[in-house]
Amino acid sequence: MNHTTAIPCASATLQPSLQARPLSGCRMPAGFPSPAEDWAEAALDLNRHFVTHPESTFFFRVSGQSMAGPDPARGFPEGAILIVDRSRTARHDDVVVAVVDGAFTVKRLSRRAGQVQLLAENPAWPVLTLSAEQELLIWGVVTAWVVEA
Repeated sequence: MNHTTAIPCASATLQPSLQARPLSGCRMPAGFPSPAEDWAEAALDLNRHFVTHPESTFFFRVSGQSMAGPDPARGFPEGAILIVDRSRTARHDDVVVAVVDGAFTVKRLSRRAGQVQLLAENPAWPVLTLSAEQELLIWGVVTAWVVEA
């Protein structure tokens, strides 16, 4: 079964407009409720926060469930928006956008003992171990993802 999917890509704008929004100085408790503090301490522009290299940053929307694993800190669901930086060098354990034999896929890169594998976060997906005959291009490194509530 082939788990790679060709996906269209679009670049981030080279000159994103600043869209700074108030950033509250208090942390939002995710446990028990606490009294709200409705004041802002600073402004946050998501472009500045997530896009370090605008000329080499692209956004993708995820299709498929291969990266939806049990640990939400390591994976993301279908529909998440990926922020991908092509200027970064991929390292072991990075989430990457890869091109395998001409097809795009997003997986976690594993490089151990001279073996390159692309790993899904969903345990139902097989490990993709690349053979010497397969062509692999690391297209970019996923630096963040956004999941709509």
